[in-house]
Amino acid sequence: MNRLLLTISLLALGIRAVSIDNYPVGARSLALSHASVSFSDVWATFNNQAGLVDLNSISTGFYYEPRFRTNGLYAGSLVIPSGVGNFGVSFFQFGKRTYKENKFGIAYSKKLSRQLNFGIQFDYMLLTLPENEQAKGFITFEGGVNFTVSENLVLGAHIFNPFQQGIETFSGKQKWPVIFKVGGSYKFNEITFMVLELEKNNSNPLLLKTGIEFNPIDNLAFRFGVSGKPFQYTAGIGYSLGKIIADIGFGYHENLGVTPSVSIQFEF
Repeated sequence: MNRLLLTISLLALGIRAVSIDNYPVGARSLALSHASVSFSDVWATFNNQAGLVDLNSISTGFYYEPRFRTNGLYAGSLVIPSGVGNFGVSFFQFGKRTYKENKFGIAYSKKLSRQLNFGIQFDYMLLTLPENEQAKGFITFEGGVNFTVSENLVLGAHIFNPFQQGIETFSGKQKWPVIFKVGGSYKFNEITFMVLELEKNNSNPLLLKTGIEFNPIDNLAFRFGVSGKPFQYTAGIGYSLGKIIADIGFGYHENLGVTPSVSIQFEF
């Protein structure tokens, strides 16, 4: 009975952690406390669409996280550069059977000037609940900017669901939050890279996220992060081989323990 109650509690916490959030994606992002609003990689379709601009070749990625040891979280992203800007498509799924969340996104990003990048994405959010006969969904959007201050410093800002869209459920309207993020990344030298981000969810207090990455050799990276309050600790490792990048990340929650994640990216 105790084990059953624990499983139900973990599932409820896992559902809450995703259903009231626009969950960031990528094992590198997780290892750095998800302070990724200034990143330019294939996972910018989830973290800040302005970061898609700097991808110069077709790129794709896949992500998996057994969130809080309950139902798995799956995500994928594809970015296609073009002469008029970069396009991206993405998908996200958490849960299965009677409870399942899906997100499908179509993104566009463009360089507005030598220093300023802009991106926007339209999302279709789909939620399956035990009390509803059919899945229910709604359309929303998100977008952001990146500003390159110098060769070593990049700033970013992103907003999700600014009109607080949601769905009608058996127990009332389930609203997704408005989430605003602002932060930056600074490269001290060829070895050390630091990130910092502030996130404000209209349902939660201001959240500070920090991370640091070390590259002792060209193809290998070690990462550590701290965020709070409540405090969470993260770590991870990344390795690149040609145009293939593999990342592993771990997040530690004081009540729920360790959650691992893995992502892999390909450039063509």
